Amino acid sequence: MFKRGSCVAGRVRSFVRLMRPVNCVMMGFAVFVGAVLASPQFFGDWWFRVVYGFLTGFCLTAASMALNDYYDRAIDAINEPSRPIPSGAVSVREALGVVVVLAALGFVFAYLASFVCLGVAVFAWIILVGYVTVGKRSGLAGNFLVAACVSLPFIYGSVAVTDQVQLNVLLFSSMAFLSNIGREVTKGIVDVKGDSAEGVKTVAVRYGEKKAAVVASLFYLSAVALTPIPLVLDLVSFWFIPIVLITDVGLIVCSVLLLKDYSRENARRIKKLVLLLFLVGLLAFLAGVVR
Repeated sequence: MFKRGSCVAGRVRSFVRLMRPVNCVMMGFAVFVGAVLASPQFFGDWWFRVVYGFLTGFCLTAASMALNDYYDRAIDAINEPSRPIPSGAVSVREALGVVVVLAALGFVFAYLASFVCLGVAVFAWIILVGYVTVGKRSGLAGNFLVAACVSLPFIYGSVAVTDQVQLNVLLFSSMAFLSNIGREVTKGIVDVKGDSAEGVKTVAVRYGEKKAAVVASLFYLSAVALTPIPLVLDLVSFWFIPIVLITDVGLIVCSVLLLKDYSRENARRIKKLVLLLFLVGLLAFLAGVVR
């Protein structure tokens, strides 16, 4: 009985790893942040839309992670053999089942929020499927597609509570877009061996790890360059400043470290750190609505 329970627990952990719950929660939280930025007083009338929005972001992100692992199974067998599919912990058929169920749930939650939200969710899903199936092998163009999917939850949150995209939300979405392009280029350095074997034309594969580090750093610094604009336009309060400085300094440091050492190991560390800095950036804009 103990062994059977352990086996079940192991299977559950494998499916959880397939969905990458941290990423899912972050995308759901991004919808919440977009809603707060667009309308800090949304709780009176539109709170249920935000709840549905969080669930939409969570489910579609989980579905996209599973779909990505399905298409990346040959590459992961080289780069990340311990991932659920190449390790055999989750079968290909099971992974596709997870994709279908979670994507369907995501669209249902989006429809419950509003028809416009459903439109945004479908648009995001089309971009992501295009990235996974075709765009990923195109290199930088694919990086743009996945970064668009990361920035769209903020747009979704704004649309959920105001039926339009507010300027402060658009600015933050742009920062998220740029920083995530940098992160995807950095990820290409980590995966260069497997990507090269599978013909994926990332910046690192086509031009080498050093040039990829330069490109990634330029996108990180471009995101930093946008951070004064919300202050200049008086779109955020003073409380935005100390928190966003953590993100800005962190991205600058990441750029310097990556340029000095563009090895696979260091690029992996930078990729993980940028994800944390992205979360801090979310908190900065959230604090910025407090006046």
